[in-house]
Amino acid sequence: MRFFRWLGKERSLELRYICTVMWKPYLKVIAKKASQAVNVLDRFHIMVHMNKAIDEVRAQEVKALKAKGCVPVLTKARWVLLKRPENLTEKQEARLSDLLRYNLRSLRAYLLKEQFQFFWDYVSRYWAGRFLDRWCTRTMRAKPMKKVARMLRAHRPLLLNWFRAKGQLSSGVVEGFNGKAKLISKRAFGFRTFRGLEIALYHGLGNLPEPEFTREFS
Repeated sequence: MRFFRWLGKERSLELRYICTVMWKPYLKVIAKKASQAVNVLDRFHIMVHMNKAIDEVRAQEVKALKAKGCVPVLTKARWVLLKRPENLTEKQEARLSDLLRYNLRSLRAYLLKEQFQFFWDYVSRYWAGRFLDRWCTRTMRAKPMKKVARMLRAHRPLLLNWFRAKGQLSSGVVEGFNGKAKLISKRAFGFRTFRGLEIALYHGLGNLPEPEFTREFS
């Protein structure tokens, strides 16, 4: 709400696209203050939800296998299941190939996530919707990812806005900035005032020139 007050009514009405997460307060404010804009759900955060579901299933299954005295095949396999196949190391690729021989809930969840990646490659909004509906129906039968399927069904129109925006919007850049901001704050072990943090962020993220007098201390 503060953002729209700062932007002003006139500029808010000029917004064409807005990229957000699925947090209800965000969606509610955008619908009220910029209803003319196409609200695109961010791809990055959707995949975060899927990875979170996979990780929860994997953690549960590791405990269950251990309790049964089975071979701990999922131990230290977290990033093998969370990373995209093209980003795996050779060692991780071999590990994934070995894991796929087992009929485990974690692997079924992983395969559903990878199958969903085809959604982003569609050109037609109609056929993307058909794919989404089939994926959700299939996923509802697989307990590990039911919550994700329900969430995507509930936000179907906003999810398909990705194709109205022609896949041009993502908050990946913002996430990168957030990571840098956390690093700057951590590196300084906290700040006593907001102004101090603000100045450090401007210099760290804005690449501002250092004042001349600072060179005297180098």
